[in-house]
Amino acid sequence: MKSRTIRGGIVALSVALATVGLSACGGGTDSDGTTLRYWMWDSAQLPGYRQCASDFEAQNPDIHIQFEQYGWDDYWMQLTASMVAENAPDVFVNHTSRFGSYVSLGQLLDMTPYVEADKYDLTQFEDGLAGQWTSESGDARYGLPKDWDTVALFYNTQMLAEAGFTVDDVWNLEWNPADGGTYEKFLAHMTVDKNGVRGDEPGFDKSQIAVYGLGYNEAGSGYGQVQWAPYALSNGEWRWTDKNPWGRVFNYNDPAFQESIIWWRSLIEKGYMPSLAIASSGVGSLESLKSGAYASLVEGSWNLAGVATTTEIGLFNVFPTPIGPDGVRASVQNGLADSIWGGTEHPDEAWAWVSYMGTSACQDVIASKAVVFPAISSSSTIAAQAFEDLGYDADAFTVHISDGTGVTSPVVDRWAQVEAIMNPAMSSVMSFVTEPSSLTEANNQVNTVMSRDRDD
Repeated sequence: MKSRTIRGGIVALSVALATVGLSACGGGTDSDGTTLRYWMWDSAQLPGYRQCASDFEAQNPDIHIQFEQYGWDDYWMQLTASMVAENAPDVFVNHTSRFGSYVSLGQLLDMTPYVEADKYDLTQFEDGLAGQWTSESGDARYGLPKDWDTVALFYNTQMLAEAGFTVDDVWNLEWNPADGGTYEKFLAHMTVDKNGVRGDEPGFDKSQIAVYGLGYNEAGSGYGQVQWAPYALSNGEWRWTDKNPWGRVFNYNDPAFQESIIWWRSLIEKGYMPSLAIASSGVGSLESLKSGAYASLVEGSWNLAGVATTTEIGLFNVFPTPIGPDGVRASVQNGLADSIWGGTEHPDEAWAWVSYMGTSACQDVIASKAVVFPAISSSSTIAAQAFEDLGYDADAFTVHISDGTGVTSPVVDRWAQVEAIMNPAMSSVMSFVTEPSSLTEANNQVNTVMSRDRDD
C-alpha cells in the first residue's frame, strides 16, 4: 500500500475498493494533477462549497475539484445510471434514504482506514450524525457528516398578528390526538373562509376556504418528515423501525402511529388543512405560503434561506413543532454526508477533499452563508447567528438539538421498496379512500419485503 501527504486530509492511505468488479473511473489525472468530480443537488450551497474548493486547492495545487449539480430527482437518476456505467463521481453528497441501498450494492468506499490513519475526530459533529453513516456491523464508515436539518412551522407574521397571537403563544403550543390541544385551536383560528369567518367562529364554511391554517405538499409516504412525523414522533415512543440505523421491522401498525394519522387527517375534515388533491395539485407548498393561501406550514431548515431571499423581510418567521402528549416536541433530524464512490481511481485525493469539507475551516464558510446548519457543532452556532441576522428565529430548529428531541432519520437497505408500498398506502388514507387502520396491512407488506433474503 502506498502513502502520501495531502494537506486537508493529513495522512492518506490507499484503501482497497469496497466494490468488486468496478472499473476505476470517476475523475482524471493529467500533467496538471488530479481532477475530482464532486456532485451535489443543492444549488444554494454551491457558492459556499466553491469557496471551500478554492481554499482546498490553494493547499493542494495538484488536486482540482470539478462541481456538477443536478436537481433532486434528476440527481439520483443520474447517479444510479453513472454507477451502472461505472463512471460515477469520485465524491458525492449522500442522503440517509439512499445510503443503505448503496452500501448493500457495494458502491461506496470504506473510509475507516483513512479515519484511523488521520485520527480524524468524529466527536466534533452534532450527536447522532456520525453514527448514521456506518455499516450494519459498525466496522465500516461510508460517509462524513456535512450538515443537519430539523423542521419547524413557517408562518405569516401579519396573519399571526391579525389573529391576535404572540410569538410566545406559538412557541408553547401543545397537541394531542384526542382534541388537538392548543395547536389545533391555533390552526382553527388561523383558518379563514371566503366570507372572512375564522375556523373557530360561528358560520364558518369549511367548503369555501380562503386561507388554510396549515398547509402541506403530499401525504408523506413512509417518512413524513414535513407532514406527519412531528406528531407521530412526539406521541409516545413511536419510531419507524425497531432500531436505527439498520432496522428490520417497521411500526406503521402501532396504535400510537395510527391515532396520530387519524388526528392529522381530521384537519382536512374540519377545513383547517386542504385536501390531498389541493395540496398536491402542482402548486408548491412554499408558494402557497408566500401567496397567502396557507397561514403556516411545516418545513425544513433547508428552505429557510430560500424564503429569506425571496420574500419581504419580516413577513415570515418560524416557530418550533408543537409539544406532544408526553410533554416534549419532536422533529426528524436528518443529516447529509459526503461519500466516496467505490470505483474512484483517486481514493487518497477523494479522502483529502471529503475530510477537508469535514473541517471547521470549510464548515464555518458554509455556516456564514445562512443556507444550512453544518454538522460540526461550533459551525452550527455560527449558522444559527447568521439566520438570526436575517431576522429568523433559528432556535425553532436548534431547540431539537439543545433539548435532544431530534429523531434521526431511518437508515435501512430497502427504503425504495418501503416507499413503493407506503406512498400509495398513505395517499389512499389521506384521500379518504381507506382508513388509517389499512396501514396495518401496508406494514405487513413492508415487513415481508424487509425479511426477505438480503440477496433477493
